[in-house]
Amino acid sequence: MKIGKVLMPAASILLFSFAVSGCNKCKDEEPRARITNNGTQKASVQVKTSGGNTVNINNVDPGTSSAYANYAPGQVTFTITVNNTNYVKTTDISTCYQYDISIDRSNVITVSGIDRND
Repeated sequence: MKIGKVLMPAASILLFSFAVSGCNKCKDEEPRARITNNGTQKASVQVKTSGGNTVNINNVDPGTSSAYANYAPGQVTFTITVNNTNYVKTTDISTCYQYDISIDRSNVITVSGIDRND
C-alpha cells in the first residue's frame, strides 16, 4: 500500500510532464496572414513569397479584417493597394506564426507576428 502512495503521485507528475511537453498546437505549419484595414478606403494585399508564389486578399472594407490565408515561409513582400496606390513592406516570416498586416488612416503598414504555440 505504501508503495502505491509514493508511486501514484510520481507517475502523475511524469505523465503530466509528457503531456505538457508534447502540447504544441502547431508543428511546422505554413505561416498565415490577414489584413486589418483601419483606413478609409477598401484595401487589398498581395503576399509574394521568396519562391515567387503569390496569395491575394482582396477588397477588405475599412474597419474590418480579412480571413487568414496560408503561404510559404521565408522572405515575403506584402503589397497593399489602397485607392490604386501601392504600399510595400518586406519581412521574414516563419512557420507556425500568424501575421496581422495592418494599415492605418495614413496608409502606414504594420506587420505583427504571433507564435501559434504560445
